[in-house]
Amino acid sequence: MSVRPRIAVLVFPGSNDDRDAAWALAALGADARLVWHAETALPRETAAVVLPGGFSYGDYLRCGALARFAPVLDVVRAFAADGGPVLGICNGFQILCEAGLLPGALRRNRDLEFICRDVRLRVERADTLFTVRCAVGQELTIPVKHGEGSWYADEELYRDLEASGRLVLRYAEDCNGSLGDVAGVCSEERNVFGLMPHPEHAVDPLLGSGDGALLLAALVDAARERSLAAV
Repeated sequence: MSVRPRIAVLVFPGSNDDRDAAWALAALGADARLVWHAETALPRETAAVVLPGGFSYGDYLRCGALARFAPVLDVVRAFAADGGPVLGICNGFQILCEAGLLPGALRRNRDLEFICRDVRLRVERADTLFTVRCAVGQELTIPVKHGEGSWYADEELYRDLEASGRLVLRYAEDCNGSLGDVAGVCSEERNVFGLMPHPEHAVDPLLGSGDGALLLAALVDAARERSLAAV
């Protein structure tokens, strides 16, 4: 019998894709558990963490700027430092950048408009635990829905990230003004990954694309390996 690894899906005031993420992960074989932002511990045997999309704290200050102070983020930092897989989607990506777990920052879209549509992504790295089911150069179709998704880094940081292979996904065509068309980046240890598109909304071809399942299933695989290693 295959192990259903436990994956914590964090919930902040204003999160609106937490249940979508939990449903998608469960459909791909995980035991997804919703975890409130004020918790000071993750569920027992948690093998991965997902920060979902939404508008934490209404994005009243700056996307993710308030959520980074949530008690559960201290736990996530420790989990990541121990090698645990952490995925940030859209607002979750913004939170991870604000919390210092991922490089760069997310700014207002180039045209200062909210974008909600399918986009094509190009896989730049297939050697992260989140993209091992993909091939370099492969194109994925996954929807975006954000107003502040333009990823930015200064020139020196950008060069360092590119040289070290931490720019994981790029938009096949510019949609929001992100530097270098970057759509997703990973941490130096490659166990923390953030992307603006929503893979949880692309796990069934009936919804337009099943490409998001490639990323989420890879996360479930990594969580399963971590669970088995802990036995």
